Amino acid sequence: MPNLRQMHLLPDPEPHPLYGVAATRKIESALSQTLSPHELMARAGLSLARLTLALHPHARTVWVACGPGNNGGDALIAACHLAQWRQHTGAGPAVVITRCPGEQTPPDTRWALGKVQDAGLPIHEVPPDEWDVAIDGLLGLGVRRAPTGLLATHWAALFGADRPVLCVDLPSGLDADTGHWWRPDGVSLRPSKASRNTLTMLTAKPGLFTADGRDAAGSVWLAPLCQEWPSPLAQDATLGAHDSPASVRPHASHKGSQGDVVVIGGQGMRGTGVGMTGAGVLAARTALLSGAGRVFLGLLGDSEGNPGWDPVQPEVMLRTPEKLITRSVLDAAVTVCGCGGGDAVIPWLPQILDQARRLVLDADALNALAGDNDGIVQLNARASKDWITVLTPHPLEAARLLGCSSADIQRDRLAAARRLAAITGCICVLKGSGTIVAAQDGTPVINPSGNPSLATAGTGDVLAGLIGSYLAQPHQEGELPFDVVARAVMQHGLAADRMVARKSACPITAGALAQALGHH
Repeated sequence: MPNLRQMHLLPDPEPHPLYGVAATRKIESALSQTLSPHELMARAGLSLARLTLALHPHARTVWVACGPGNNGGDALIAACHLAQWRQHTGAGPAVVITRCPGEQTPPDTRWALGKVQDAGLPIHEVPPDEWDVAIDGLLGLGVRRAPTGLLATHWAALFGADRPVLCVDLPSGLDADTGHWWRPDGVSLRPSKASRNTLTMLTAKPGLFTADGRDAAGSVWLAPLCQEWPSPLAQDATLGAHDSPASVRPHASHKGSQGDVVVIGGQGMRGTGVGMTGAGVLAARTALLSGAGRVFLGLLGDSEGNPGWDPVQPEVMLRTPEKLITRSVLDAAVTVCGCGGGDAVIPWLPQILDQARRLVLDADALNALAGDNDGIVQLNARASKDWITVLTPHPLEAARLLGCSSADIQRDRLAAARRLAAITGCICVLKGSGTIVAAQDGTPVINPSGNPSLATAGTGDVLAGLIGSYLAQPHQEGELPFDVVARAVMQHGLAADRMVARKSACPITAGALAQALGHH
């Protein structure tokens, strides 16, 4: 066995390329031309066996669930190694192999079946009653439908038992390109309390890190299986860096050198019966706490009853919208528009689109643009002038903009983010599990940070304020606006991850998250 690059846990400290089904198959085909027959499967099976023992050293029984394809072949080779190690050392888990046959058996898998027969290992049709950890080799790359029949029965036994599972390349049924998890009819799963890991082979796939992918895959390990890559292919996405260095301010910095942020939002209650002032306040506080030199807040609608200053963060400067929505102000600042803006944002939006050179549109500003052809034309006009526009939709807001359902968005989040960026000329931040940052040109970034504690009101307003703050401040050398936005998304998720790790806030509130971003 050559000295291959070692398995490692993703995400990396640096951005990592992600390759979908078509690119991965091209890479696999190119490598197969340079290796001896069955070599890739031999390497994959050995890596799988090693990771099984590393993750579960005290397991007594390993259920190896094999499907008809090459994922099943990888699992069969892993079973041979586990059984051989147990025979030679007298230690390690017992192995129980099951297999769901198909109409055709690929050549590599036929070879693996021969290895199992040579080792004298029985293959069963029924899952064992007792097992400590399972290897999921049922389905692999290119799946576009839910498992049925015997595969569905084994799938339900694997993922419904709430026991540790190590998935081969992908959790069975997960779409490698989109992260949509095809499940048997009628199966509804809760998040597992048991450990779940995935050893992805050759390449890391986009679907592992967005939509259903993070819940399905658990911790993702990469086994490159080779020393040298074949000719490089265009990647489908990039997994964002696990962390990014904080910028260092020169000692001679002053508030004017750290940028201005103008927040327009926070509709008052009078006449609407609904008060959304807090959304604008959260965005403004976050912008200030995360380093912007000056932050101005223009509350929309009738704000009677609101104080003329922020009693928690008095450094935020309140102004009427009329004072802020002028060419001279918006030309110099980064504008964050829409957080809690309600219908009151609608009459101001054309002027903001026309005058704000750097603009973050969130929430009600996005809803106002949905179905507004003139607004989409204005967005594209901004792009033609090289002005910066960032859209921060959640799936429902993205669906309104694209004229589809939120389920359509979630079925292919990468495609939705790309499409939204293409038709608007904007940087699109599609929020959710595995937030996607996409632009009209270039490779989308999938953000690896964040956790379910962010599923609470106001955390999106915090993100909008953070993006505005980062765009306003001096950038790191060579950093493009797209990179700045991706860095803000990363830091937003990391702040939540740190809060959960410290158990300082469960659940997280948006106000506490803003404060945590200020402490970082």
